[in-house]
Amino acid sequence: MQWKKAIEEYSFHLRLEQGLSENTIESYQFDVNRLASYCEKLHAKTTPIELDADTLKDFVFQLSKEVQPSTQSRIISGIKGFFGYIQLEGYRKDNPTYLLELPKIRKTYPDTLSVNEVDSLIAGIDSSIKHAFRNRCMLELLYSCGLRVSELIKLNKSDLFFEKGLIRIHGKGDKLRWVPIAENTSNLITDFIIKSVTKKAVKGFEDRVFLNNRGKELTRNMVFTIVKKAALSANINKNISPHTLRHSFATHLVENGADIQLVQHMMGHASITTTERYIHMSQRHLKEAITRYHPRAN
Repeated sequence: MQWKKAIEEYSFHLRLEQGLSENTIESYQFDVNRLASYCEKLHAKTTPIELDADTLKDFVFQLSKEVQPSTQSRIISGIKGFFGYIQLEGYRKDNPTYLLELPKIRKTYPDTLSVNEVDSLIAGIDSSIKHAFRNRCMLELLYSCGLRVSELIKLNKSDLFFEKGLIRIHGKGDKLRWVPIAENTSNLITDFIIKSVTKKAVKGFEDRVFLNNRGKELTRNMVFTIVKKAALSANINKNISPHTLRHSFATHLVENGADIQLVQHMMGHASITTTERYIHMSQRHLKEAITRYHPRAN
């Protein structure tokens, strides 16, 4: 079996049997293709069935010189999943990734914004540009509901249940969840939809809340660009991305005493362990407050 066919079959497995999102599947494909390119370049006849542990170790060593440990860890995890599938399907009896170890990663916490910084970021939207109101609405939703970028750009009008104070989110693996939405945010989005009702949408995108100039779905990169420009205008000197607003949403909930399981549901985390990092971030916030303000801290 050649690499191309093996990766195609693995992708079908991820899509149909594991129900993963297209973005996740593309990430796995990219990681395995990286190994395939390495093998084809240095070992022209090496197929997924013939690949041995020594070649894999050489690949990981080369990888360690090119990418950060976190990226290296993700790629190795993707390759482990691929060969687990190859073994499961009976294409080979052994798993060459069995002894591969993930690099140790220093625990870091994502950048978050204060409430004032969030307000400044949204105010940083240039009101003179064509889609200023749309951009403001998107940033409001990212923060008010803790959405992922992919969830924001695929949000449909039929997912808005403002009379119940809820929106329906299609999360990772197309898992549905319901997220509360504040009245002022829902009023803002309603106003936006009313004002944009005359704009033409391309067939297949008529139900989308947010569209680009061509009446199609926005790209992830476009949303990143919008956030970066707003941060620049607001003079926020942090590594800001759309995900920063999602992190800030969760952090502010935990800091103000929200139940961790409710936060887990609203974030759409499969494991509560993922959500628990916001407890640690909240504890760090409290420690910083003690260090800064308590007379005995110094």
